[in-house]
Amino acid sequence: MISQTSQYIPQGPSVSALNERIWNEAVEETRRRSPASFEQWFSSVQFDELDDGVLTLTARDEWVRDWVVAHFLPDLLANIEQKLAGGETGEAEALRVEWRISGNVERPVCERRQSVRPKTLEPTPQSRRSERPLPGGYSRAALAAALNPKHTFSNFVVGPSNALAHAAALSSAGGSPGYNPLFIAGGTGLGKTHLMHAIAHKVLEERPDARIVYVSAERFTNEFIEALQHHRMDEFRSRYRADCDLLLVDDIQFLAGREQTQEEFFHTFNALHDADRPIVVTSDKYPQQLQRMPERLVSRFTSGLVADIQVPQLETRVAIVKKKAQLEGIELLDQVAVLLAQNVQSNIRELEGALIRLAAKSSLTGRPIDEEFAQGELLLVAPRRANLVSVEDIQRAVCHHFQLSNAHLISKDRHKSVAFARQVAMYLCRQRLKCSFPELGRAFGNRDHTTVMSAVRRVEELRARDPQVNAHLEAIEQRLASSSES
Repeated sequence: MISQTSQYIPQGPSVSALNERIWNEAVEETRRRSPASFEQWFSSVQFDELDDGVLTLTARDEWVRDWVVAHFLPDLLANIEQKLAGGETGEAEALRVEWRISGNVERPVCERRQSVRPKTLEPTPQSRRSERPLPGGYSRAALAAALNPKHTFSNFVVGPSNALAHAAALSSAGGSPGYNPLFIAGGTGLGKTHLMHAIAHKVLEERPDARIVYVSAERFTNEFIEALQHHRMDEFRSRYRADCDLLLVDDIQFLAGREQTQEEFFHTFNALHDADRPIVVTSDKYPQQLQRMPERLVSRFTSGLVADIQVPQLETRVAIVKKKAQLEGIELLDQVAVLLAQNVQSNIRELEGALIRLAAKSSLTGRPIDEEFAQGELLLVAPRRANLVSVEDIQRAVCHHFQLSNAHLISKDRHKSVAFARQVAMYLCRQRLKCSFPELGRAFGNRDHTTVMSAVRRVEELRARDPQVNAHLEAIEQRLASSSES
């Protein structure tokens, strides 16, 4: 829980009463966006001083500092600056932030939420029947069939793009994460399902009697429909509530628009959450981006920890392909691993698939997997696509993603959603096509080149510090890549 003011605001003449109040209010407003995530990180951050345009903070280590800077500091500073300006219409100079690193954070902004031992749900009449297993009840055989034995924490390659999600998953598997639910967001093929399976494997290793239910949102929907048709809702609810110690739900975005299923999942979520049973959910979108999803479900997803997985950098991709080669018993030269990682960039599943195809072709032809052989095969596996994309292709992809028309994109409309989509399109054109600023200005409704420069710079800044903007860009880039293949 958030500490009381007297516990984490230093008292003394160095901090005025006004600055103290401003800090308190800004912290509370920033915390509301994602309470559990905020508490997780700010339990390792100390407020030292807000004076003369300088905010001084202490972090336990560089990792905590960098995460707070990237994910919370922009909102926190905006809230403070607005209050210093005296309201929304006031003007205030930008604050400067000074960080100190100390292993001893005496007055943390937040106290880490303590975990509670799981409560026992009242069993339904059906769950008391021990003479025969229920068709809709818990099944260890079904779980074993659903889990990939290779998807363990030891086989998961950790890098800057997935470090938080890995640490959060490991903590959830340990039984005392301090947050519930854990929401893992990331694009297709980046390792979300691997982490889900790894959680299940670790829990079973440490608690063999644990009742784990792992299911996709699609299967949850199908089982719900079947239970309705055959009047077996008591059995369905027993499986997901009374007979469940840990619920793992993959691809929650597929519940979009399914109102009855959403209602049932909402009550299932509440029953497990109230009993302190861990819930882990994955999605290809952040909670706030889930379309046709009721606000009450979205608010529950954001009440825990939202951990994202980004596209891995080159070094991480090289480590991933070498780990896959080791697991599959494939002899792989370092230069071939680098070549694969350079050619397949956006999807780990595609990267591993490219390695398997190389190994299969090598086995069938008797040729070693050297650099020349790999280079020739990669022309077929991952052809260069940059030349296949035009300004019009990017505009169409952006319009499809944001559900706008091309007329909106090149119009003079300055509505926030339209302006942001236009800036994203300009940024992608600049990055992928290397068009000049005047050329892009003409392509977007004869705008001045300085407008394009400002748009590109703004999206670059947002991408570096806002995971949601990064997710938008990755989704559009993946659409451009897939359309180029077809």
